[in-house]
Amino acid sequence: MLAIRLPENIEKRLDHLAKRTGRTKTFYAREALLAHIEDLEDTYLAEASLKKIRSGQSKTISLESMIKKHGLED
Repeated sequence: MLAIRLPENIEKRLDHLAKRTGRTKTFYAREALLAHIEDLEDTYLAEASLKKIRSGQSKTISLESMIKKHGLED
């Protein structure tokens, strides 16, 4: 179970959409989440990785080194 607090204008838009289409607000909230969860994961995980790199907790490797390491040279 999930409860979501939305800004009033978004709540009204969602309610209007649900009434006009005969679907539930939950249906549209679920659709939006399913459509965007991967992008959200990518964004927040990338931000966390960048924070670790900047703080020195993680190291980077150059593309050239990665190519050599995995034998992808021409």
